[in-house]
Amino acid sequence: MDVVIYIIILIIIVLIFAEYRIKKPGQIVLYESNGLVKYRKTKFFPRHFSLPLQNTTYTLNATVEPEVKGKIALIVKYAATVTPSLENISKLIRVGGWGKEALNDAAKELDIIIQGKIKEFTENFEIEEIKSEGITDYLREKLKDSGTQLGLDILSLTIQSVEPADKKITEAIRQKEASRILEETEKTAQQVRINTAKMKLNADEEILNYEHQLEMKKFQLKETEEDKEAGLAMKKLNEQVKRDKIKLQIEQEEMGIFKNNPELLLLTPQVARLAEASQNLKNARTIVSLGDFENSSQMVDMIKNFLGGLLQSTSSKKNEK
Repeated sequence: MDVVIYIIILIIIVLIFAEYRIKKPGQIVLYESNGLVKYRKTKFFPRHFSLPLQNTTYTLNATVEPEVKGKIALIVKYAATVTPSLENISKLIRVGGWGKEALNDAAKELDIIIQGKIKEFTENFEIEEIKSEGITDYLREKLKDSGTQLGLDILSLTIQSVEPADKKITEAIRQKEASRILEETEKTAQQVRINTAKMKLNADEEILNYEHQLEMKKFQLKETEEDKEAGLAMKKLNEQVKRDKIKLQIEQEEMGIFKNNPELLLLTPQVARLAEASQNLKNARTIVSLGDFENSSQMVDMIKNFLGGLLQSTSSKKNEK
């Protein structure tokens, strides 16, 4: 009996080791419960009741040939990178099936949707209006809910190239674009020349304005200097007039004194010089010169009259003797 129990226990242990597996890093283990697909959080899982999937990324590289207005064919190459969405893992299994290729199959469904959206976008534009940026923005807007419905997280989506299928059209567009670029370059160059000429004209006008202001300042400074010189000259003239008036007033006062007291004329420097000359020429006839007198004509006349009277009185005395 004990042997049978041991055998049963051994069989159970072997079955456990044969059934259970250890979850590897980067692996999602799925199972079904009450009609819903969930993922196991434990490290061990039964392999016959679970679906291990790699939690990795899958990249789509595809080419689609949509048409634009006028039925002109395009060649659009794009790339998209997706990964399983843990929050929508049931939808991933519903689209991709219960198998290890669920991610790849769901990505193929996304590829079909992307091709349809690209065709939907391009057929509304002319060939010259199609830009890769416009297609990318349109796809990102339209695929917001598509990834969720497929159980995928879209990590990146890029349009690699957009070009006409007909090489002649491609060459024509290239030549037109080259002409446009050359034309814009020429316009830019001419605009630069115009701006340079305007800047030079403005600079010349500003220089002339500064030079005019400088000349005006010089003229104003010159006028100010001339006004100062004129003021100084007028001040000197006024001072000279004042001095002349004072001198004239003094002379008039002296004339009044000499008129009232003629004998004071003997005390003047002129008369003193005449006396000195008469002493040096005792035996000679004294020549009286009144040209050196610095006083006014009234003073000269007064001295002449005084000396004339004096000489007459001296002659009369000599005659009496």
